[in-house]
Amino acid sequence: MSAIYIGVMTGTSMDGLDLVAASFDPLKIHATLTLKFEEDLRDQLMALSLPDDNEIDRMAVAHVALGKMIGNGVNQLIEDNQLDRSQIRAIGSHGQTIRHRPESGFSLQIGDAHIITELTNLPVVYDFRSRDLAANGQGAPLVPAFHQVLFQHHSIHRVILNLGGIANVTMLPAGQPEQIFGFDTGPANILMDAWCDRYTGQPYDENGNWAAYGHPIRSLLDRLQAHDYFSKEPPKSTGREDFNIDWLHDQLADWRNDLDYDELEDQPENVQATLMKLTTRAIKKAIYRSKEAMPTGEIYVCGGGAFNGTLLEQLRWRLRKHNWSVQTTEALGLAPIWVEATAFAWLAMRFCEGQAGNLPAVTGANGLRVLGSMTHI
Repeated sequence: MSAIYIGVMTGTSMDGLDLVAASFDPLKIHATLTLKFEEDLRDQLMALSLPDDNEIDRMAVAHVALGKMIGNGVNQLIEDNQLDRSQIRAIGSHGQTIRHRPESGFSLQIGDAHIITELTNLPVVYDFRSRDLAANGQGAPLVPAFHQVLFQHHSIHRVILNLGGIANVTMLPAGQPEQIFGFDTGPANILMDAWCDRYTGQPYDENGNWAAYGHPIRSLLDRLQAHDYFSKEPPKSTGREDFNIDWLHDQLADWRNDLDYDELEDQPENVQATLMKLTTRAIKKAIYRSKEAMPTGEIYVCGGGAFNGTLLEQLRWRLRKHNWSVQTTEALGLAPIWVEATAFAWLAMRFCEGQAGNLPAVTGANGLRVLGSMTHI
């Protein structure tokens, strides 16, 4: 019987843990679980994503708390689904990214792997990004290697679009494994969620209904698109360091100061509609940059944004010229909410088998590398 690996993912949106127990060749999902962060822990993690006072002590406290949450979550997943621990070879724990600075050669994820091992009596593969960064890569995105194995088609061009806090694309030209590439396109849910929370008290804009009620503001969109990240050439990656609510407030303040804007324009729902358009424009630009190799094809969406019907409809409209279809990874047999956690179960498997987990064409690393470090029981 194939070994089982447990993948644990916490994303840029910082809304909680996704856990998946999976085996591979072929892929089989044995169990899944989502756990929401307690408000205090989420606040701690959010605060750590930007520089502030007393960071080392606060990081250490959150590191321990998240490790305990992950370990207890893994035990719950195993017990609720009566999994055989002897079949579980390793846990692949991504941890929570609190700082991503590839230009300085580091990316920091917390969630103490040693505590997870103590609680579960299982080995943990962790720190997946550092080896790629040491090889002059971005350390991100890491899921395209998994996308390639699971989703590439011999005769149909495909794009896997992950809509988490940050959006990233994996371009899968039909039958050309050597031509795969991918990168972070920019913000997806990270700004929309923060803006929605501030003005509605809701953690996210369900189905994009609030954004659909508003109208994008062209002059504000132009200002937001002037961020240096959008003009960078891949390989590239980004995170909360570049795109956060403080940055958005600064942009809004400058926009209001520079322009004789219509106050009727400056409604919260119009800002939300503008943020959605910022996301879809960046995705369209990313996909159309490959039009010579992939003139049309299929786009499969995963991540929390896959449930934002308004966002998906806007993508379909923007990509209509070249007849790209847009649907979720559910159509390929893997629910969009579980793709990233399954990818880190797969990366744990790759580590245990001594196989590379990165794609240099995606991250810019000097070559293929085995990713991660491992605790021992």
